[in-house]
Amino acid sequence: MSAVMSARGMTKRYGKRVAVDDISFDIPAGRIVGLIGPNGSGKTTTLKAALGLIPFEGQLSVLGLDPRTQRDELMQDVCFIADVAILPKWLRVREAIDFVEGVHPRFNREKAERYIANTKLTPDMKVKSMSKGMIVQLHLALVMAIDAKLLVLDEPTLGLDIMYRKQFYQNLLEDYFDENKTIVITTHQVEEVEHILTDLMFIRDGKIVLAASMDEVGERYTEVMVPGDKVNAANALQPIDQRTVFGKSVMLFDGVPRHQLAALGETRNPSVADLFVATMKGSYA
Repeated sequence: MSAVMSARGMTKRYGKRVAVDDISFDIPAGRIVGLIGPNGSGKTTTLKAALGLIPFEGQLSVLGLDPRTQRDELMQDVCFIADVAILPKWLRVREAIDFVEGVHPRFNREKAERYIANTKLTPDMKVKSMSKGMIVQLHLALVMAIDAKLLVLDEPTLGLDIMYRKQFYQNLLEDYFDENKTIVITTHQVEEVEHILTDLMFIRDGKIVLAASMDEVGERYTEVMVPGDKVNAANALQPIDQRTVFGKSVMLFDGVPRHQLAALGETRNPSVADLFVATMKGSYA
């Protein structure tokens, strides 16, 4: 199947500032992609471009459509959750469900009500009496119940406690995701999405600095805990990052065969968070 999202030379400028700098990428169907970068890196700008919310230069196709000229058609198959769920203060839970049921042909009322049943929300509760976490729960319940081909999540669990964050990602896998759907997630809580991602895209200063499947990441990167007497030998293999844990050097290697590294110390796959920190420090891709 052709890519769900495909960019070629996409650039976005705000005055003289380049927010997204000539990026190209492909996201196939049936993937869960983490678009990860620090504040100001260009990740939210990339999502806004994909959703047809801002103009840009270059090529960007989403579900085979140009978001600049075919946004109305595109949004019938796309769901978007932003970092701040804004709902009118007077709105009751059941009124929110009624509204979405009326405007989106692919909304499943039973599914929304099932999500809400697992929260402290009640049908007559108004938004003004909800905590931030409860507002986000309602917002997620509404959007997760829409049968979209592409789900775009921009910091989706901001403001939720850890129990509900874990529940949200569990629901995402069990009740929403299948091989015909694609999910793009941006988040600062990298360690919470690591176990569900199929692909990683790191963005820094408007450029994609790493784009790989999780399988490729596992094959390419190795972390080694190196004892003092092996540090020189390990440094000779040019680690891309190094830190000290409990008096031992922990080194990160890119593309060095694992059997070669095993002679230097205990090897393991780096966490996405550690890989992210190393990538943001250096300039390798």
